Amino acid sequence: MNIAAQENPWLIWQLADSAFPSGGFAHSGGLEAAWQHGEIRDAAELASFLESSLWQMASGQIPLLRAGHEAPEQLGEWDDLCDAFLCNPVANRASRLQGRAFLNSSVRIFGPAAQPGAELAFAHFAPVFGAVTRSLAVDCETAVELFAFQTLRGLVAAAVRLGVAGPMEGQALQHRLAPRLREILLLTNGRCVDDLAGVAPLLDIWQGSQDRLYSRLFQT
Repeated sequence: MNIAAQENPWLIWQLADSAFPSGGFAHSGGLEAAWQHGEIRDAAELASFLESSLWQMASGQIPLLRAGHEAPEQLGEWDDLCDAFLCNPVANRASRLQGRAFLNSSVRIFGPAAQPGAELAFAHFAPVFGAVTRSLAVDCETAVELFAFQTLRGLVAAAVRLGVAGPMEGQALQHRLAPRLREILLLTNGRCVDDLAGVAPLLDIWQGSQDRLYSRLFQT
């Protein structure tokens, strides 16, 4: 964590707080569809789904976050790349909705300094998150860990709301997966936008069927 973030840890905690209005809790990352299709039947299968989702995030979203953080002046380019990469329309929609919500909330809360200079056609979440955290003096590694934490927390929260896991079970699962998440981030560290990859095709299939579910609690 850089000096600015060390002097203002409250900012990191505020961004990590579930009360921060970034819209993440409206999405299940394909978990709802997988559950309704009978692909998640017990705690072991839920844990496997969560780990696959973390690999998917680290391989397909973190490089875009790093690009937005390291070269915010090219944010429009990273935004266009993210839109082309997310060919799953449900995942693409979720990224745009979360990115726009995070950006608008950050500007309203922290002021114009959080507003990236580039005009964005889509405002996808990962590159916007990188650029905004850069503008708030959050260092890149802290931003990556914050994004990863929010991803895991959001999936666990979705599992609890769906009744796939109880509140205590969900928290215990998040605790058990935390070291694995750190390992995944270490194993994928250094990947750039040229290394973007979707590593969990079944997640795309399940999430892509979200709009065809008879009843839905989540948008994605």
